[in-house]
Amino acid sequence: MEKIEGNIIDIHKEEIFPGIIYFSQNGIDRIEKINKVFNHYILPGLIDSHVHIESSMLVPSNFSRLVVPRGTIGVVTDPHEIGNVLGVKGVEYMIEESKNTPLKCFFGAPSCVPATPLESSGAEIDSGKIESLLDKEDVFFLSEMMNFPGVINGDKEVLAKLDAAKKRNLPIDGHAPGLKGKGLEKYAAAGVSTDHECFELDEALEKISNRIKIQIREGSAAKNFNALTDLFDMHPDQLMLCTDDSHPDELIHSGHIDKLIKLGLKKGIDLFKLLQAASLIPVRHYNLPVGLLRKSDPADFIVIDNPADFNVLESYINGKKVYHRDQGLLFERVSVYSANQFLPHFIVKNDLLVRVPEGAQKATIIKCFEGELVTDSFQIDVSDQNYLTYNTENDILKLVVIDRYQNKPVSVGFINGFGLKKGAIASSVAHDSHNVVAIGTNDEDLVNAINVVMENKGGLAVTNQEYKEILPLPVAGLMSDKEGEEVAKLYSHLEEKAKGFGAKLKAPFMTLSFMSLLVIPKLKLGDKGLFDGEKFEFISIFE
Repeated sequence: MEKIEGNIIDIHKEEIFPGIIYFSQNGIDRIEKINKVFNHYILPGLIDSHVHIESSMLVPSNFSRLVVPRGTIGVVTDPHEIGNVLGVKGVEYMIEESKNTPLKCFFGAPSCVPATPLESSGAEIDSGKIESLLDKEDVFFLSEMMNFPGVINGDKEVLAKLDAAKKRNLPIDGHAPGLKGKGLEKYAAAGVSTDHECFELDEALEKISNRIKIQIREGSAAKNFNALTDLFDMHPDQLMLCTDDSHPDELIHSGHIDKLIKLGLKKGIDLFKLLQAASLIPVRHYNLPVGLLRKSDPADFIVIDNPADFNVLESYINGKKVYHRDQGLLFERVSVYSANQFLPHFIVKNDLLVRVPEGAQKATIIKCFEGELVTDSFQIDVSDQNYLTYNTENDILKLVVIDRYQNKPVSVGFINGFGLKKGAIASSVAHDSHNVVAIGTNDEDLVNAINVVMENKGGLAVTNQEYKEILPLPVAGLMSDKEGEEVAKLYSHLEEKAKGFGAKLKAPFMTLSFMSLLVIPKLKLGDKGLFDGEKFEFISIFE
């Protein structure tokens, strides 16, 4: 039996007291109050209630090496990204690889693979496969149901997936940005119990009124914490914290769930409300085998310097110390094995030509925004043009999506908001089907950026004239086999290159990866063309 002393933060009784925790790998034996002064605090470990590990560009074992020092001891993770590439085999890859780390990884069964029939994906996970996945002991919930029109309209296959989770009494995660009114009522009535896509307070309040818990998100691209902080005063028992998607440099320099705790503390949010959203509520909602500092619980807890600064000193998982600020990580790195599905096919400049149809007067341009996944659009006059092309002065650039699973024609659109003045960037991380997506200021650089990604069967690339550089992502074209610090360093280098070429977004690669996510309005580009997420139909660039 081991013991640890300190100021214990009890999130159940909402009190702090000096005490001793007696514990072992079998759990917490007892907790005693004592009369002693300490300058450190012990509290339950943090849980990310919704994260795609793949978006860190790291496999689970390497992802854990960045988040455990931040006090994260568990993640509720949706392997949707690799599911779209490799199907059930991709989900099984993530489950098996996660066993190489003490971090507690709780997986969902991806409900939307492919995300929609509107883009080309590498695999399909139908309702029969969902049944099999939900029977696995490592699978705790049905992952985000992005096909909310299918739910609302009673699509039989969609409802079969929901029923598979309900008959097993497993939670169903939601994904319905902007959904309100009768549609939201139908969506919630179908069993959806969470949503991480709220970016306005009114939307979140309406979802809470429909018994949907809100996962407040602060990731690398989508940052909604500031917009939703009033919820902690209004409905603290209906909140969880999540990151959704975070790149490795952000995890190293800004943090993980501890980052959200610190944001909340700076805004004067009650410590206990924040900690309950970061541990108690997700544990209860997903029925997770995670300790919450009670007798007989698993010995999962962290030690911090003080609640105001919230610097993590130690992390314990299942009674084992896995991190110490002075000693570093106390578990070994393992070798990473790979899995992929990629059909390289190379393009030429003629593939990117966009002819203006005879009689066309207007062209529709996607408009993206800092820190948001939603987009808008506007139109420009093309009545006197034969070809629609770049206008870097007005920040109108080419956006390209190419099916990475089969050799098909290139899909080309135009976008405003990135700010590039020269060069191009490309990526095989393109939610949700993860085809190759690229944006550039000229055809030559776009071709080079796309082709270097093809050559490496996945990665992030930056090109400009003779210069080209890539961060290879050999695992499913989504993840590196390298350690987080190495990946973060190269990623930051490429990001700075992109910003040096004029990109004005804080996370240009992360934003780029969502420009082909058709289920998020208003306008996105898929491998089959320009898609209006409000009308839920493909549209022409030209009018």
